[in-house]
Amino acid sequence: MAGDYLERLLDILDVDGDIDLDVEGSRAVVAVEGGDLAHLVGAKGQTLDALQELTRLAVAARTGNRSRLMLDIDGYRAGRRTSLTELAERTSREVIESGDSKRLAPMNPFERKVVHDAVAKIEGVSSESDGEEPSRRVVISPA
Repeated sequence: MAGDYLERLLDILDVDGDIDLDVEGSRAVVAVEGGDLAHLVGAKGQTLDALQELTRLAVAARTGNRSRLMLDIDGYRAGRRTSLTELAERTSREVIESGDSKRLAPMNPFERKVVHDAVAKIEGVSSESDGEEPSRRVVISPA
């Protein structure tokens, strides 16, 4: 259903893109690749986040169930995952060396989860989310 919804949306927007559907754990992953798609990602992924939520709502309207799908356009989320993992590792090393906690910039839930997952693999540090949306951020502390 998500693929059909996005296919119709791309047609309405007159945008070329190939849709790939996959499953990671219990989450559907929908990727749109090809063409000029940067405007569908937007600044800091804001347009992508909005399109993901619209797609979730469309699926929920048809199934009656809230979907946990993740939308990636032009590899943005995959690239962001790599960058955030590197940030978490680098910041964790700094926290271990200094003994001081570090607060990262505000992030959306996807980004915070990536950071928490990366920090969880590093001995000597822990992480927690702090603040309220849209200013919620990850704090990395010595363990």
